[in-house]
Amino acid sequence: MNDSISTYNKINAEVGIKIEPFDATKRYTKPHKHNKYLEIIYFIKGSGFHHLDMQSHSIEPPLLFIVKKDEVHHWEITTKPKGYVIIIKESFLEKTLDKYINTQLIKLNNCQKIKVAEDDKSLNFLFKSLCWEMEQVNLNQEALEGGLKAILAKMVKYATLQGGGNTDMTVQFVNLLSENLKNNVSFYAETLNTTSQNLNAICHKVFNKTASDVIAEYIIMEVKRQLAYTNKSISDIAYDLEFKDTSHFTKYFKRYTQLTPLQFRKKLI
Repeated sequence: MNDSISTYNKINAEVGIKIEPFDATKRYTKPHKHNKYLEIIYFIKGSGFHHLDMQSHSIEPPLLFIVKKDEVHHWEITTKPKGYVIIIKESFLEKTLDKYINTQLIKLNNCQKIKVAEDDKSLNFLFKSLCWEMEQVNLNQEALEGGLKAILAKMVKYATLQGGGNTDMTVQFVNLLSENLKNNVSFYAETLNTTSQNLNAICHKVFNKTASDVIAEYIIMEVKRQLAYTNKSISDIAYDLEFKDTSHFTKYFKRYTQLTPLQFRKKLI
């Protein structure tokens, strides 16, 4: 046994996503986890077991598995498998043109295994078409995201029918962050008709983070956008996001990025 769990990094961070047929040679693997990426596996054929964080799931196609970052898993596939794999980096989710993709993934956060209807032909076609898109020299980002959203929408529907969908409050919280960004846990708790303690508990369960840290991810991403794509002054960005003063805003940004807003903007230039 190794001193530590192996961490795999199967995808270039600049690309952010990979969609390809399942590698039939990887029938037996050692326990490992992924380096900041989520993996969706769709089996059309195959048998055996998928061991995922102390649980063993039988492979009985057609079905989907979701392996989230930091989850430890390995394969024990006894017959030749056939299917597809989607690998999604955090960088892809940050840059995606369609934020609904993030919402769908939140709904699937508690799912590990999703059974697919035997007569469902569309999933196979969706995966196949996205593999074709990925092979093109000039990747069509909108077509790629449209196909991915269609796959995730079907997964959410199946998960909901099987009792694995996520809480409405989690989705509402994320939607609020997209619509009205404030560095204020109490504001979101009150808007959602709950307490700050309950919102924190939900965030710990779903994201393994505090509500403040979830809010911070959205704030930092929005600040980066403003610094990269606008000529707004740092004080104006701070004011728009309701920070008390520029000094507090600068310290906040540096805490999460190790750079001041000015340093970040200069680095981009």
